[in-house]
Amino acid sequence: MSTHQTKALLDAYKNFFPTGVIGSYINGELQSGTGSEISLVNPATGELFLTYKDAGPDLAGNACQAALAGQQLWGALSHAERGRLMQEAGRVLRANIEPIAQLESISAGKPIRDCRGEALRVAEMFEYYAGWTDKLYGNVIPVPSGHLNYTRREPMGVVLQITPWNAPLFTCGWQIAPAICMGNAVLLKPSELTPLSSLVVASLIEKAGIPKGVVNVLAGYGHTIGQAALSQMAIKKVVFVGSPATGRKIASAAALRGIPCVLELGGKSANIVFEDADLDRACVGAQAAIFGSAGQSCVAGSRLLVQRSIYDHFVQMVADGANKIRLGEPTTADTEIGPIQNATQFKHINSMIQLGLKEGAQIVGDTQVAVDQKDGYFVRPTVLKNVTNDMEVARTEIFGPVVVAIPFDTEEDAIKIANDSEFGLAGAVWTKDIGRAFRVSSRVKAGTFWINMYKVINVASPFGGYDASGYGRSSGIDALTEYTQVKSVWVETAANPAQPFGYAPTID
Repeated sequence: MSTHQTKALLDAYKNFFPTGVIGSYINGELQSGTGSEISLVNPATGELFLTYKDAGPDLAGNACQAALAGQQLWGALSHAERGRLMQEAGRVLRANIEPIAQLESISAGKPIRDCRGEALRVAEMFEYYAGWTDKLYGNVIPVPSGHLNYTRREPMGVVLQITPWNAPLFTCGWQIAPAICMGNAVLLKPSELTPLSSLVVASLIEKAGIPKGVVNVLAGYGHTIGQAALSQMAIKKVVFVGSPATGRKIASAAALRGIPCVLELGGKSANIVFEDADLDRACVGAQAAIFGSAGQSCVAGSRLLVQRSIYDHFVQMVADGANKIRLGEPTTADTEIGPIQNATQFKHINSMIQLGLKEGAQIVGDTQVAVDQKDGYFVRPTVLKNVTNDMEVARTEIFGPVVVAIPFDTEEDAIKIANDSEFGLAGAVWTKDIGRAFRVSSRVKAGTFWINMYKVINVASPFGGYDASGYGRSSGIDALTEYTQVKSVWVETAANPAQPFGYAPTID
């Protein structure tokens, strides 16, 4: 066991929870689980960090009751007061960026410089939505009957949010902030592999004055506490970020209860490079699109579509750059790519690379793939060429630092290949022809699309997918409508009101 790393993780955690207890955060208190033991593994070494117990169904029920009570308190505050408290939450988070980043880097295996940026983004999320608490209105509708008819936007109530292991801190803030902005309470179920930063965020926003019970965090497995929480009548909506297979199960379970979902699922995004593009910029963008976060990003530009006239040259450029990327221990300042977060994903990535080679793809450059998990779950950036869009490596989400390079001939050809996928989360085009850029952006099926850039998102802009990449939007104004329900209110204004609908009811 890596004593140094384990001590560093515990020290980072104890900055926020001095007892060191790892459990669920319910109604302002850490509560130990009663279920089976869960092991947290250091992805940089493959060694055991520490263990904690799954929350268990009973705690899921307790968390729902705490959320109901918290929502009553939170929803009773004025919109302006909620905004002030959310601004204060942003300030408290900003004051703790470094310890939050250290905790996330060690537990999730993400480079420390990336974690610092993500911690800052989370603070910005609360600040952004703080400004929206009193600015989303209903409408007055000029109905033909002469009645006063107006609408109110009211909270859903208690929302279940399930977040993934690849970006636990970022998705925690991304989901919680818009939900509580609109007066809801949250029951957050992070991945059992990466619960620590979510526990910290919940505790810090309470220090800012947000009432206990407004945000509760359940630590444990989806098949135990996730299912138990979803079955609770208190849950009025479920938001899921993760794999398409699990997303379909979540949506089915929600449908049986008759409650709505927001799903943000996988991607196999097309990054399209035309021969007239600035190739140096496109090369850097292509590397960032797939190798950032070790490829563990839903919007990763995992399909690199390159015009045939520049295919060999450009693919070699990307591979040459990939070979210079620094892999290393996540908390080291100059590390650019950390390990894959867990053993299951590590095995999947390696198996997909081998499958690609069997299908006829070729590795470009000096790619070296770790096979001994005792040395950590590291996978070097990998570029596969001679790929066609019907190969499995071009159709299945690899979710690692592996890009498949596919040639195309014409603009129409590029659009056809880009859209020949079950997914529709993101995409990009690189060209100096602005007309072409607009044409391609309008025709590629994707919830987010970039022109001469890649992988820039902001809390103010809507985010979500098409087709198998999910539905609903999780940021911007669009997210606020996801977290409200509309009530239509009718007021009689006539001195001598007529019968409803202009006629008397018929009695049989």
